[in-house]
Amino acid sequence: MYKTLLAGVMGLALLARAGAAEADYLLFFEAQGVAGYSSEVRRPITYSQNPDAEMQKSSVGFDYLHRISGEAGDVATIALQGRLALTEDNPPGTDYGSRDNRHTYALEPQIYNAFVKVKTPLSYLWVGHNRPAFGLSSYFDSHGQILRTLAIQGFGYDRDWGAGLYRDFSWGDVSASVTTGTGMPVHFKGNYMTAARVSYGVQSRDNYNLGFSLGYGNTLDTMGYRLRDPEPRLMRLAGVDLTVLRDNLEHRFDLYAGRWLDQDTLAMSYRFGINLDQEGRFKIEAQPSYWKFGEEYDYEAALCFSSLLTADLTLRLGYSYGHNKDDHRFLLQLYYYLPI
Repeated sequence: MYKTLLAGVMGLALLARAGAAEADYLLFFEAQGVAGYSSEVRRPITYSQNPDAEMQKSSVGFDYLHRISGEAGDVATIALQGRLALTEDNPPGTDYGSRDNRHTYALEPQIYNAFVKVKTPLSYLWVGHNRPAFGLSSYFDSHGQILRTLAIQGFGYDRDWGAGLYRDFSWGDVSASVTTGTGMPVHFKGNYMTAARVSYGVQSRDNYNLGFSLGYGNTLDTMGYRLRDPEPRLMRLAGVDLTVLRDNLEHRFDLYAGRWLDQDTLAMSYRFGINLDQEGRFKIEAQPSYWKFGEEYDYEAALCFSSLLTADLTLRLGYSYGHNKDDHRFLLQLYYYLPI
């Protein structure tokens, strides 16, 4: 089904291109290798989060951006990002913690960004697979990193199928979205997700941004492309996020409260980063996270060291500890992003 929606997005892109005077594009080759060890499964792993999750996995792909301009300026932007990811091909219910578990591998096609963004007199409008207007992940792109936002940790969707709009002001920005509430795949089972966010502060100018978000809908429990529960569940969340960049220090805070998948939910994370040199080639980041979902609670402590080996190649070393699973996880990632 998501392939049909993608075809519709590309059709809108062709309409947006019609009548344009100029067109510029950027094309990047993207590749990453992920390897590590988990004390929970007691063996080497080739993923950062979960075998079923879409990130992070060894993969190769592309990132395509196409800007369409007319006589009056920019008309639209087309974005398409896809990859083939190495994933464990195991049936549902597999006990990943079993020492004797036999696992096989397969190549999984993934569509990440797939949207058309059009400039209108009132705002920018996008249609396709893009970021819902909720929380830190609505503007902070961490899809290539080991550390995860709350949306990537399972409280929401880093990307979702639907439509949205946003507008920048001198004091901040306003955004809203209506999406399927499914994340990577598309299902129509009475599910939907509405979200809106207003923020104060222009990060590129003021070095800070404070946002307030509201979300409501009936969403599906998915992980990667796997539907874990076919019954839509109530989402009713409020969120606060804050980014502060000062000198060589970075602070990013995210908090969700309300109901997620029809369970009382409180989730928060704080990411603290130190750039060790003026060029930003070396960085250390620490991120504690805490969440309460229904009657269960958990916390995670994560640490990541990043080194920009070349202009196109980044090395990341990560460690995380998950309390409930008593999981000590060590990760190595090589991330390659080359303009072609």
